[in-house]
Amino acid sequence: MMRTLMTSKIHRATVTQADLHYVGSVTIDAALMDAAGILENEQVSIVDVTNGARLETYAITGERDSGVIGINGAAAHLVVPGDLVILIAYGVMDETEAAAHKPCVVHVDEHNRVVKVGDDPAEPVPGMPDQRTGR
Repeated sequence: MMRTLMTSKIHRATVTQADLHYVGSVTIDAALMDAAGILENEQVSIVDVTNGARLETYAITGERDSGVIGINGAAAHLVVPGDLVILIAYGVMDETEAAAHKPCVVHVDEHNRVVKVGDDPAEPVPGMPDQRTGR
């Protein structure tokens, strides 16, 4: 059986721009994409922590070290600058791969700079006392 697992996430990034008339996608700082192992054109889910919206799109590479998280196209109706989001990539694996899989979790600060990279998807953002974990 094949399983779909989270391969990586960028946790609690701040949306920096939104362009309703851009042709779709989410623009992500190249440094964040590298840290999370997200590839150009890879399918990603966007979970808006601020308003609860969830959507799927694809990643495009933004300027390195710019901190850009840009919501493009129709998604700009749902996600706006200043919103906190979680960007999640998934992969399809067989049972053996899935059993050994460790996801990549990228925690960022309020400027979308990497503060920690780990493999525990339930770990709260370092230095954020308002975060809770289910563990």
